[in-house]
Amino acid sequence: MRFEELTLEGRNAVLEAFRSGKTIDRLLVQEGCTDGPVRTILREAAKHDTIVQYIKKERLDQMSQTHNHQGVIAYAAAYAYAEVEDILKAAAEREEDPFIFILDGIEDPHNLGAIIRTANLAGAHGVIIPKRRAAGLTSTVAKASAGAINYTPVAKVTNLSATMEELKSRGLWFVCADMDGSVMYDLNLTGPLGLVIGNEGEGVSRLVREHCDMTAAIPMKGNIDSLNASVAAGVLAYEVIRQRLTQHP
Repeated sequence: MRFEELTLEGRNAVLEAFRSGKTIDRLLVQEGCTDGPVRTILREAAKHDTIVQYIKKERLDQMSQTHNHQGVIAYAAAYAYAEVEDILKAAAEREEDPFIFILDGIEDPHNLGAIIRTANLAGAHGVIIPKRRAAGLTSTVAKASAGAINYTPVAKVTNLSATMEELKSRGLWFVCADMDGSVMYDLNLTGPLGLVIGNEGEGVSRLVREHCDMTAAIPMKGNIDSLNASVAAGVLAYEVIRQRLTQHP
């Protein structure tokens, strides 16, 4: 289900958005603004675990489109998020082993959109992203996904490590991309699998990497030592496909 992408300004508009169930990716609040209505908005944000950023009034004024922000600006998601259960249900309905992309700190919306596109074409059942330090489902992401966002469920979770542990209890194994890992061709990437991709600068974070069962390296022969995150996701995803086709031609 698609939502219109919204920039919401003013206390009433932001509060009503929370109360109506709109998915708010980010809330900006003017520093030092702590009166009753703002406290009410912050309580709603806490209920929904919304990211809150406090910024100076001058910066908020620059960002405002209405010039009447009343100390708050909120950004609503362009598309609805799925639940992790929706992703597992998609795999069950297709009678396939779950194949899920786990994205750790992908902050570039173009990368996120490209990875969602790859996930769809690779037959993955869904994508999981964290609530913090990550791009949300904006119109830029939708455009970069070339329409795949309409078919591939994306779930947003508070804690990637906890989510991975829950999925492990349900039979999934996790492999993360890391240049210091085993060559991907030497790993068994069949069966219920989560493919973990980190951002280009830092890679997969230490806590998330510790919850992975395998580490896969992509062979590289050039003069630089890293791939764009979306390209790395594509290379690994198609090794998963190759192994699955070999196992079940």
